[in-house]
Amino acid sequence: MAKQRRNVQFQHRGSNAHEGGRLSPTDSAEGASAPSSPIRSRMNGKAEHTPISPAEEYEKKKQTFITRTIWTFVMIAGFFAAMLSGHIYIIGIVTAIQIVSFKEVIAIANVPSRANNLPFTRSLNWYFLGTTMYFLYGESVIYYFKHIVLVDKVLLPFATHHRFISFMLYVTGFVFFVGSLQKGHYRFQFTQFAWTHMALYLIVVQAHFIMNNIFEGMIWLILPASLVITNDIFAYICGITFGRTQLIKLSPKKTVEGFVGAWILTIIFGFAMTNVLIRYQYFICPVDDLGANVFTGLSCNPNPVFIPQDYHLPAWTHVLRTFSIAPVQFHILVFATFASLIAPFGGFFASGLKRTFKVKDFGESIPGHGGITDRMDCQFIMGFFAFMYYQSFIAVYKASVGDVIETAIQGLTVEEQVEVVRGLTKYLVNQGAVAEQVLACLSGELGPRKR
Repeated sequence: MAKQRRNVQFQHRGSNAHEGGRLSPTDSAEGASAPSSPIRSRMNGKAEHTPISPAEEYEKKKQTFITRTIWTFVMIAGFFAAMLSGHIYIIGIVTAIQIVSFKEVIAIANVPSRANNLPFTRSLNWYFLGTTMYFLYGESVIYYFKHIVLVDKVLLPFATHHRFISFMLYVTGFVFFVGSLQKGHYRFQFTQFAWTHMALYLIVVQAHFIMNNIFEGMIWLILPASLVITNDIFAYICGITFGRTQLIKLSPKKTVEGFVGAWILTIIFGFAMTNVLIRYQYFICPVDDLGANVFTGLSCNPNPVFIPQDYHLPAWTHVLRTFSIAPVQFHILVFATFASLIAPFGGFFASGLKRTFKVKDFGESIPGHGGITDRMDCQFIMGFFAFMYYQSFIAVYKASVGDVIETAIQGLTVEEQVEVVRGLTKYLVNQGAVAEQVLACLSGELGPRKR
């Protein structure tokens, strides 16, 4: 006969158990010892609705609309001012968006009463954010500006050992987290640890690729961002005009008609916007000077994708006509399609996340709009896609000055590096690029050639 099990408690349907699941002794202790979060308190309590007169409701909506409109123009003006002022200001805006969005996402899952009892919880969140940003920003700086950091005496050790330094910083935080675990708070602490890493991936890592898009050329930031914004506007207009069929339950106001109509209009907008931007090298040139702005401009050999080419219609059309169009116009059809059909699911994901925690917005960073994350939910995945597509189908890979310097520093001995300098100098003298006195001076300073 089977032994009788003791101390087994069955949860009743009318109890306040966690979704009918069985709690472990640790979870039970935690649930009993710690107060609930404000979000759960609102869920359990019945909200008291005070009757609002139609006049008061109208004034409230009017004030919200005015505030929202004013801040919309403020954000647009701020973006254009930063864009014309230079790449460094756009990078600053993206960095601020990373930090604020991370703060908002972390906040909705935080339980203040428990966090106050665990003083290192918030500190660890920000520590992991700082470590991740140090690693990602360092990777970008080393990749795009290796011709600067690899020849600097102070920066060289940090550049050559950047990944190991970043790894040790992360491991330090990991060890500190394990050492800070406290009995009765295990579930909350591990939940916060996992939530922090999810926020780092969904926000900080994806925003890092947006940063790389800026370095590759301002157009790869402006186009994806503008396509997402205009698609949202077109979806709203088409939805209220002839929308009938609901698209997804997470966003009841989204309609299939608005979804498809916005797709077509976004393609048209993308084609027109691209035709304007490719006329200016300031927008299409990769960044080689962070101090450049719209007045100083940038100069480069344009990527072939921006140079118009002649195309002929197929013979079966019986139309003998030649069209001159830049290849990037064909690529922008893919960008517009992704911005219209895939990027909105980033917004749907954010909507599901907010519904999970019973909140309307991620925060109140932007008056009338909610939080930064509410405005950037589609932009993160769009920026990630833009980087991957550009690197796969558009980027032209060739040796750069930084690549040559990196190879010489890491792959050659000091004597071999001296020979490279001497050989390059002699070549430049023969080409008439430098005077012979330079070669004589270098030969005297570098010493006689070793046999």
